[in-house]
Amino acid sequence: MNCASCRGKHNRRNNHVSTLTLITHTDALHIVTSIRKILENDCKSAAIAVVDAQGELLAFLRTDGCLLPSIDIAINKVFTAARQRKEIWKIGESSGEKNYPMTNFGDLRYNDWDGGVPIVQAGQIIGAVGVSSLPEEADMAMTRLEAEFVRQEAVFSTQ
Repeated sequence: MNCASCRGKHNRRNNHVSTLTLITHTDALHIVTSIRKILENDCKSAAIAVVDAQGELLAFLRTDGCLLPSIDIAINKVFTAARQRKEIWKIGESSGEKNYPMTNFGDLRYNDWDGGVPIVQAGQIIGAVGVSSLPEEADMAMTRLEAEFVRQEAVFSTQ
């Protein structure tokens, strides 16, 4: 039975059953591969990370020539984007305006540099993608492009 008010489904006891969209390891590898190809075509190097909706790592790649600090930075960017459910530049902007440090979030992994974007499917945050090692504008442009492509084209697992 479909629920008209919430567009969800109900079980035989008429309890609401929600459908959860998940980003799989296969999906994450596809995202990493897509970004890697762009980097190779542009003769650039970077760290690429993809996480699930809770910010836990699903796939990661450090291309040849990428600076080592970019490893942790890319992973922290996607962790932050998934946990805060928004592009991380918005967090940095808010943090600067209110003059509070990122440590106020309670986890030292929180990061406010551009380059981490949530992946949204059917209005639901299902993960995040991030790039580090390029100039911030390039990190952000690449992650936005990939997140939008994923939103429009990808088919994700549902439970």
